[in-house]
Amino acid sequence: MAPKRPEGAGAFPKPVEPPSPQRPDPAELYAALDLGTNSCRMLIAQPKGNQFHVVDSFSKSVQLGSGLERSGRLSRASMARTVQALRICRKKLEKHSVRRMRLVATEACRRATNGDEFMRMIRNETGLKLDIIIPKEEAQLAVVSCAPLVSTKTEQLLVVDIGGGSTELVWIDLTNVPKLDRPRAIMRLHNGFKPGDSPFPHAKVVDWISVPLGVATLRDQFNDVEDDAGRFALMSCHFEESLANFSPYDATQPKEGFQIIGTSGTVTTVAASHLGLKRYDRNKVDGLRMTSEQIDKVIREYLSLGPDGRRQDPRIGRDRHALIMSGAAILQALLRVWPTDRLSVADRGLREGLLYAQMSADGVLEDGAY
Repeated sequence: MAPKRPEGAGAFPKPVEPPSPQRPDPAELYAALDLGTNSCRMLIAQPKGNQFHVVDSFSKSVQLGSGLERSGRLSRASMARTVQALRICRKKLEKHSVRRMRLVATEACRRATNGDEFMRMIRNETGLKLDIIIPKEEAQLAVVSCAPLVSTKTEQLLVVDIGGGSTELVWIDLTNVPKLDRPRAIMRLHNGFKPGDSPFPHAKVVDWISVPLGVATLRDQFNDVEDDAGRFALMSCHFEESLANFSPYDATQPKEGFQIIGTSGTVTTVAASHLGLKRYDRNKVDGLRMTSEQIDKVIREYLSLGPDGRRQDPRIGRDRHALIMSGAAILQALLRVWPTDRLSVADRGLREGLLYAQMSADGVLEDGAY
């Protein structure tokens, strides 16, 4: 049963038209929407130099993947919540007269047997056309979003995007790229993981993997384990086992110039807890470098709090407390597999990658971005 159409509308909204083929005005606004397993997020931004300026944003926990592990389908309640959130997004797009946009859905819709059916429902109910993207594109966009955080000293880069339904890992070799060009070489991956005919020195994607375990799906698999610490240990070990086919380098030999960038609500929440922020501040979190000891200390604090304590901890927040331990289990497993003394925190992800990719393709960013 589809959610009811808005009262008084009389007819379904007119579908949002695809972008026009002509070269856009550099002042034109762009939008990027990421419908994940747990959240619906959107950014509206304007190109500015080799970056972009955010004009408006939206983020809502819709729990689209609730019950998916058990039934293999998106539930009526989760679809209704999501459509309601997307109606708000539609209003924002209309308010700002946005014509150039990319709207995508990820793991929950990929996995659900009624995922395509839900995309049609969204089109009918909101006029928005969402694309279910493949894991490779999801990984590619996560990498592009992190380009500004890549150090010029980095020779081996691991980008980790911990989502609600899946976790993407991409290992990149930058040794053949001049130091000052390394962040730009990452940005150029918006064209794909292979260099193609680009005349520029290219970043080599050594290996990538999309693990069908994220903070929501991993939690759901171990919901029946009552002991808090035991559940955490089982989740961490289970995730580590899922990385068996991803070993591009000898993990026992830490490399010089190795950088891990983590992008997810888990990583930013751990960073905010480390900083003691009772009110989240992106400017303090994005780009922060945390040591493995600092991360372990925060995770031990979470365990000592227990479920009730985490629920009340203002550093974690109401939307994150139920998912933070499954995310922390993934993070701890990664630091065991690739021992390193630091992790770079990225408060950015698919939305930023979608914006960079659109703007770069349209040529509205300055050359320094690509």
